[in-house]
Amino acid sequence: MVLTKEERSWILYDCGNSAYSIAISTALLPVVFGMFDNVNSSMDLGYFNTLASLLLAILSPILGTIADYKDRKKRFFLFFFIIGVVFTASLAFVSPSSGMWQLLAVFYVLSSIGFAGANIFYDSFLVDVSSDERMDKVSSKGYAYGYISSVIPFGISLALIYALGMDQAIGYQAGFMVTAVWWGLLTLPMLRDVKQRHFIEPEPKPVLNSFKRLAETFRNIRQYRTVFVFLIAYFFYIDGVDTIIKMVVPYATSVLGNEALNTFTLLGILLVIQIIAFPFAILYGNLAKKYSARGMIIFAIFTYIAACIGGFFISTVWHIFLLGALIASAQGGIQALSRSYFAKIIPKQNSNEFFGFYNIFGKFAAIIGPGVMALTTTLTGNPRFSILAIIPLFIIGFLVFITLPKEPKIAAID
Repeated sequence: MVLTKEERSWILYDCGNSAYSIAISTALLPVVFGMFDNVNSSMDLGYFNTLASLLLAILSPILGTIADYKDRKKRFFLFFFIIGVVFTASLAFVSPSSGMWQLLAVFYVLSSIGFAGANIFYDSFLVDVSSDERMDKVSSKGYAYGYISSVIPFGISLALIYALGMDQAIGYQAGFMVTAVWWGLLTLPMLRDVKQRHFIEPEPKPVLNSFKRLAETFRNIRQYRTVFVFLIAYFFYIDGVDTIIKMVVPYATSVLGNEALNTFTLLGILLVIQIIAFPFAILYGNLAKKYSARGMIIFAIFTYIAACIGGFFISTVWHIFLLGALIASAQGGIQALSRSYFAKIIPKQNSNEFFGFYNIFGKFAAIIGPGVMALTTTLTGNPRFSILAIIPLFIIGFLVFITLPKEPKIAAID
């Protein structure tokens, strides 16, 4: 499949913001957070993940509804993108020697809001750059190329960390700056080439009317049966996905300890996982044509359940590598196909509003997972049990998801 210019520019943003996912959400920030003397455990980062998710979940549907007006989507995207990049760079200026872990947490929450907020509008641009027939493959290529390209800034960051000292914060801080610059540069084609093609015409009192449309959608959401059922399923299974992405480093270090799993080895494993995820995301997009996006999402859910069970028994570095490879095989596929499945079933002129709901269901779910893992660790004193605590969410998500059709059609009211 030959990509159009708009599709390529849209995919390049995935290549840019994926650097944030691996460096900030997953790898580097948890290590730096654990360097502060007055922080009890890197697992405490789960509480700040929950706070960031809660704040954005509240804003998502409101902002999405307003952004459905003509020429608004790009402006909202740009606003959150700038917040994300600026505060990602700001993380580089908070050193563990300062003891100001609260400031680091504030910058992290703001960068996370910028990252996730920009993704609402980025995801909704899928309906503008691609047709229904191409969405599964385009969405999958976005995640796939995002994984493989993020190897570049993350590899540079690892080289700096190794050169400057694994136990020195300066290398990690340099990695934050590399991430921000990479994200910013690869966003430029998106800003230049991608246009909002589906929209609602401007009208008087747009903010007031946006709230009215949002209230109307809330009242009628059950009438969009396929959309409603999908969002319920997505709420549960994406919780586990997002939780594993955000908490894998704190979990691994808490279970094995720093002696068995040194920081550079762990970061190196994460780098290899990014490479493994690339072909599998492409594969999911190709297999979706034969087995349907629904079938491949179900397969990915069971892959995650197996990974959670395996995670309970890890005892060596090789176990971490094998577990990471298993997660990598499903991570891009389930995210990409969920995005494209949803994009097919929503009214395109209201794509921002509906992706606002998509985000709020995802973010409220993400409130549960990291918080449950942190709380389970606190209550039991054994972090191993925290990985098992998220399995029921995958199971519930699966039971709801199997009621959906294989090839849904774009929605009018059911």
